[in-house]
Amino acid sequence: MSREPNTVKRRAAWVLVAALAAAGAVWAGAALIGAATAPPPPAPDIAVVPQPVEITGVRGEAFRLAPDARVVIDAEASEAEVVAEQLAALLRPASGLELPIVNDEAEPGDIALVLAAGEVPDDHAAEGYRLRVDETGIRIGAATGAGLWNGMQTLRQLLPAAVERGDVLAEPLEVVAVEILDHPRFAYRSAMLDVARHFFSVEEVERFIDEISMLKINTLHLHLANDQGWRIEIEGWPLLTEVGGMYEVDGGPGGFYTQEEFAGIVEYAAERNVTIVPEANMPGHAHAALTAYPELTCDGVAPPPHTLAAGGGSSLCPTSLEAERMAVDVIRQLAALAPGPYLHLGGDEVSGYTQEEYVYFMELTAAAAAEAGKTVVGWQELGDSDALPAGTIGQYWGYTEPDELGTERVRSFLDQGGAIVMSPPDVAYLDQVYPDYPADSVLGVSWAGTTDVADAYGWDPARIFEGVGDDEVLGIEGPLWTETVASIEDVEFMAFPRLCALAEIGWSPAPAGDAHRDFDEFAPRLVAFLERFEELGVNFHRSGDLPW
Repeated sequence: MSREPNTVKRRAAWVLVAALAAAGAVWAGAALIGAATAPPPPAPDIAVVPQPVEITGVRGEAFRLAPDARVVIDAEASEAEVVAEQLAALLRPASGLELPIVNDEAEPGDIALVLAAGEVPDDHAAEGYRLRVDETGIRIGAATGAGLWNGMQTLRQLLPAAVERGDVLAEPLEVVAVEILDHPRFAYRSAMLDVARHFFSVEEVERFIDEISMLKINTLHLHLANDQGWRIEIEGWPLLTEVGGMYEVDGGPGGFYTQEEFAGIVEYAAERNVTIVPEANMPGHAHAALTAYPELTCDGVAPPPHTLAAGGGSSLCPTSLEAERMAVDVIRQLAALAPGPYLHLGGDEVSGYTQEEYVYFMELTAAAAAEAGKTVVGWQELGDSDALPAGTIGQYWGYTEPDELGTERVRSFLDQGGAIVMSPPDVAYLDQVYPDYPADSVLGVSWAGTTDVADAYGWDPARIFEGVGDDEVLGIEGPLWTETVASIEDVEFMAFPRLCALAEIGWSPAPAGDAHRDFDEFAPRLVAFLERFEELGVNFHRSGDLPW
């Protein structure tokens, strides 16, 4: 990156403009003083999902991307360069402009990405940003690369949806004059993709990452092992993938990720502000591992592969030292493969264990994860232990009307210094059928009922349990189990647009008092966002509760 050759001319022209402006200021000083004290104009009518925290009007005309526009960054900020490359890759095809990325001082007509302390309030520094657009340029300021990414995604939604197409547009790109100060409500905003029941290639997972990152979702929980398949290479246990990864639901060919491929997914996600949280579910849902290694069973006999959609009810043998050794090996290797702070242990729906055996196994694997430097995450059953590593996160998958056991487990995590990720199935599970989809559809299940976009939008994570508010909730997750979901197009159909609603719940401020979110206000913004998905070829569901 270097200074552009026309910089001197640009700067001279700007000096001349400034001089003329100063002369005009002398003539119209009183008018300028009056203008400086006038309130800003009304906020423009923009459609952004998730809804930003604060939108303010700015005087002046819209910004127009000119032929000599540049993306300006600080050469010392590598995180800014990653975001700049993504932004330029979006704008270059649509504008037909060179749009170089340079290390320089921003000048009129530039897009500046500023990474510095103090750009946003300290309590929102982790992912907050400030975006200002006026006729002289665009500026995104943030304290972190994550904040810059979030600001860039908001800027993306201020552009015409046709920019997503990748063709040169007939008119120059314009962005409305506006200032946005924004930050997330929750730190953990997640989707989960089950790649065990049906396997998805590296390219398909990366496609999903591209889509969720547009919504400022910052976590992808990958469910890597279940009864139907084991999908991650584990050194020292080659049969887990060679045998356990052979099939998927209905007996189709399965697959798995080598450790090198998985590291590539992690890196790809990180460049889009998405942290990968791996999970190889244990000790239950372990049929694929038992098929691969009979010594993990109690009778030493390997069961045949399990290719039914329903779970096999199979667990690692609770008295097998070999099963313990395998589990600890898996945890340590997953911790090394995923450099993010979290590691998910699974731990749900375990059969064949006494309560004492279950607690022993989960405390063993939790200790291994903590020793590897990870914050432990587990399904709500993990709350049956009262000796979890400090800060352990419980993932609640009970209903929005909780039962006594679910409440006790949530309290257990909180009493041990942890927090909760909310995933109520009646509003957040993305595998549940849409109410307007044909009853004979092969897609989706209905054990938690039907869920439309209004359902996914009409709940609040801090109102499920008494005394469990924003401080106790780490965030939310929309899990997508894939018993019936066989292709990336199926994934998109089941996830979107409901995941868009969850993204706004995770990001945007909670309604004041006892008020509820306004679905009628949200729905038109969501339709505007989905125009981008349409340009990108995303196979979202045209839900009947949206104003198409």
